[in-house]
Amino acid sequence: MRKITLLVILTGFVFQVPTVLPAQHLSDAAKKLQRDIITGVPAYAFHTLNYRMSIDIYHCFSNPFPKSFNATLICSLKADSTLHSVKLNADTSSLWIDSVSLDGVSFSHANNFLNVDLDRYYDPGETFDIKIYYRHRDVDDGAFFAGNGMVFTNCEPERARNWFPCHDVPSDKATFDLTATTPVNVTLGSNGILIDSTIQGDTLYYHWVSANPLATYLAVIAAADNYILKILYWHKLSDPSDSIPIRFYYRPGEDPDPVANVILSLTDFYSQTFCEYPFQKVGFASLNELFSGGGMENQTLITLCSTCWRESLAAHEFAHMWVGDLVTCATWSDIWLNEGLATWTTVYWQEHNQGYASYKSFLINMYAKPYLANNPGYAISDSSWAKRTPSFDTLFNTYITYEKGACMVHQLRYVLGDSLFFSVLKAYVSDTTLRYKSATIGDLMRITNKVTGANYDWFFHDWVFQPNHPYYQNTYDLLQNGADSYNLRFLTKQTQIVPSFFRMILPLKIIFADSTDTLVRVMNTINNQLFSFTFGKQPVRLVFDPDTNIMLKEGSTSLGIIEIAGNAIPFILSQNVPNPAAKKTAIPYILQVPMHVRLEIFDISGKSISVPFNEYKPAGRFIFTLDCSGLRPGTYFYRMTAGKYEATKKMVIMPSKD
Repeated sequence: MRKITLLVILTGFVFQVPTVLPAQHLSDAAKKLQRDIITGVPAYAFHTLNYRMSIDIYHCFSNPFPKSFNATLICSLKADSTLHSVKLNADTSSLWIDSVSLDGVSFSHANNFLNVDLDRYYDPGETFDIKIYYRHRDVDDGAFFAGNGMVFTNCEPERARNWFPCHDVPSDKATFDLTATTPVNVTLGSNGILIDSTIQGDTLYYHWVSANPLATYLAVIAAADNYILKILYWHKLSDPSDSIPIRFYYRPGEDPDPVANVILSLTDFYSQTFCEYPFQKVGFASLNELFSGGGMENQTLITLCSTCWRESLAAHEFAHMWVGDLVTCATWSDIWLNEGLATWTTVYWQEHNQGYASYKSFLINMYAKPYLANNPGYAISDSSWAKRTPSFDTLFNTYITYEKGACMVHQLRYVLGDSLFFSVLKAYVSDTTLRYKSATIGDLMRITNKVTGANYDWFFHDWVFQPNHPYYQNTYDLLQNGADSYNLRFLTKQTQIVPSFFRMILPLKIIFADSTDTLVRVMNTINNQLFSFTFGKQPVRLVFDPDTNIMLKEGSTSLGIIEIAGNAIPFILSQNVPNPAAKKTAIPYILQVPMHVRLEIFDISGKSISVPFNEYKPAGRFIFTLDCSGLRPGTYFYRMTAGKYEATKKMVIMPSKD
């Protein structure tokens, strides 16, 4: 028999309570952190409405495959405050600005910024266009690649500025209009949908338009002179007569079928998990040896390495269309919203196909264990990253951003339960303030609390914004109170240094002598917290977190007699003298007020041996002499209960020399 109960139990008492903590339980530091999280997006003087680019990459497909090109860019901007100048990101080493067109405008290009002095002051809400004529130098910039008949871009996190001037922050999403000039034999894909492709002589003009706003790091070109194009159609769940094209760009010798064979059912599954696929198309394009990554979730056109037509990788990048592209991390401190959720979603797809046990085993063995073995020691999210982007290796650290991030999503699923958890996911991607826009982790916290009707900020503060993980050294004991009354006490203790404590709902499996068991869940709100249970049958064992739902932890749970130090109680129990003892030993104690006092002796297994005295005593200092002649040599525990208080000590009985 198994039952599941949610309990918080203080020493000697049992209360039914919610699994959340009210705001007043947050420290001042935690409250400040909460403000930093929720208001973590820097304020900008303007935001971008549209990028309209015309780029001539015709000669980039011919040997020696130069990376230089000419381009024209029209940035449509909207003032958010009184505005007389605009600062755009534009890498100085890779871009040359020829001119900026706006009446009366002047500009400078230095220190990786294009500074444009406007023709007048613009009031909040006014819109205007800046037309930029620029060239890309023939340099390796980590963003624009040309070689062996292929041209492609790769921008995350802040490399879009290397191939076009832009406001290169993830929260400033804009529509994207690209016209690209190529040789007639080139096939080119980009964001959004193909409006037209026009041939003039030996030149082909592609016109791609993304009507849905995208972050600059999700802008993409993928083009090759030997691409093979395959198109499938996914029929919408809401209207099967309407369909979405799924385009596969691959080269001779490659096999996209491992992805193509599952993409329709995968789109069904993700649409059911989150919301119906939210864009006009999706595509997958393989790149060449110049691409150093495995895959990149460019909005509506995912790029993969040439040998990476793998279901698991495609499932990860495709999940980003919902968590990363539809709703984009507002700052780089919110990258968990992209990578943690997408990495978890890939394993959830595995659960769909292979069952929950496979899902759980994969998370534990492939993500939790590698993280625990290689933890670099910083938090999943650092609020300072919102203003100062960390190194690539820090931001996209395998163990933190992906593996720990995915396990954190599972732990949120465990804490909320499936019904609320999946309701939160749907609400997150459907929220009108976030959809086709961006989100902070604070936004997910807000939605979690709204959907559940409770405050789960404690979970995010402790587990997402703190580094490391708990190291538990738990103890429990089993005591018989009477013929049909048994007491089990559980003391949970964390011993890690930084941070000193993680709040969590702890699952405890209690196994009884009749081979039945029960599962209780207790809310652990402080370190060294004691929980007490009374049963009408004999418990024989406690298993901490039996299903490994708290994946990110280390430590042990052992049977023993619990000793609580530092209790503010009106009596003091001292260590017996002598210890070890043989024939007899003295047990001193002090009562601050008159109380009923009971002394009980237990063997090493926790079985009650005797009750030497049980009587009412006045206030004062006392010494009880325990006759040890009836005790076999070994380790014992003695517990004194004074009123509603108690204390336990360990003693050793030695063989008598007589």
